[in-house]
Amino acid sequence: MFTIIALIAFVLSGCMKKNPRPNIIFLLTDDQRADAMGCVGNPYIQTPNMDKLARGGVMFSKAYVTTPICAVSRASILSGQYALRHGIRDFKTSFADSAYQFTYPMVLKKAGYRIGFIGKYGIGLEKNFPADKYDYWKCFGGQGYYWHKDSLGRDVHLTKMIGDWALKFLKSNPKNKPFCLSVSFKAPHSQDGDPRQFLYDSAYIHLYNDQIFPMSETADSFFLSTFPEFFRENNEARIRWKIRFDTPEKYQKSVTGYYRLIYGADAQIGRIRQYLTEKGLNKNTIILLMGDNGFYLGEHGMAGKWYGHEESIRVPFIVYDPMLSKDKRGTKSNDVVLNIDVAPTILDYAGLEIPSSMHGESVKDLVYGKHKNWRSDFMFEHPFVHKTIPRSEGVVSKEWRYFHFIDRDTSYEWLFNVNRDPKEINNLAKYNKYQTIKSNLKERLQQMKQVYK
Repeated sequence: MFTIIALIAFVLSGCMKKNPRPNIIFLLTDDQRADAMGCVGNPYIQTPNMDKLARGGVMFSKAYVTTPICAVSRASILSGQYALRHGIRDFKTSFADSAYQFTYPMVLKKAGYRIGFIGKYGIGLEKNFPADKYDYWKCFGGQGYYWHKDSLGRDVHLTKMIGDWALKFLKSNPKNKPFCLSVSFKAPHSQDGDPRQFLYDSAYIHLYNDQIFPMSETADSFFLSTFPEFFRENNEARIRWKIRFDTPEKYQKSVTGYYRLIYGADAQIGRIRQYLTEKGLNKNTIILLMGDNGFYLGEHGMAGKWYGHEESIRVPFIVYDPMLSKDKRGTKSNDVVLNIDVAPTILDYAGLEIPSSMHGESVKDLVYGKHKNWRSDFMFEHPFVHKTIPRSEGVVSKEWRYFHFIDRDTSYEWLFNVNRDPKEINNLAKYNKYQTIKSNLKERLQQMKQVYK
């Protein structure tokens, strides 16, 4: 009997050594649109480390945010919930303690993980940040500023500082202690209020110097004229378009700066991965990469995000799992995945139960190529109250986009068939031929609002 028990104990101990709880790193870029990576076929941008993640993992080509504005999207990422439930609709509101305990970092902490949060937190006022709940916290309030001074008075870029903080967290982690590190870059978000807008690291000043970036056919201001008067007047997206894109010279300068900021974040991802490899942590560390919003580069006569077009809501999403078999690495998935799926995916990888409060679903089975009864649509919501950003809501499916403005009657709506009209040029909302489709999508919206409240 003793021999049998000893044998079982030996086998179990061996399994535990071979399969310890994985470490998890979640990388979040700010305002990085889905096509702003080399691995998706962008022939201009340089993102060698993001591309390497995609080659070793699974890239989701249909990844979206449910709300394209920083605070709300980040709250959805942490909670796995639509804004309709988590209630973060501005830059001032924080999570209640009762709700925060069900965010992915807090669930992991209860399970014995060491948790860290670095960079742009983006939810609520800095005085109310949950710094005391983390083992390692290095976040700044508001949007932060890109340029700082180090201890010797030398200029240092915020993106590099975030990379330094990430390495400090990793170097200070106790041996054999599982960790989850959330790295939240400010890049490539503009520096609002600064006329230069995209304040990249001067180390990359020669990058893209000889490159001319083509403009989208919908970048012509004509497309803004197709919107109703209330939308065109005093619209934040148009205000920022004038700052960044109203001349060809401004367009080239803005896109160059935007791409250089992304390259800077990419370089820090490379530093993090190099350290993991040097310390032998790479074989047991799951890495997720996502953008918190899309970004208009002049499309539809706009800048920023906030609305339901593809450029605004579709984002990068890569899951790197070192345990993947070679035939699964470098694959792409066309399943519709969302920012609300990040939290349940992280918890699933940690082997933990997903709280019933989460609306999202784990994508782990999709990463491993297992067929699931996956979603075919999702609810778009932009409940953020702002005097120059009209609130909107709608339904996004693989074929259709329906949106209307919350504070207006439904005399103006958006209806696009993205299979036939991928640039969302032809608004079909008023055509009799499409009234049944529109009615079905409106009904679907009401159904989802009941489910996700």
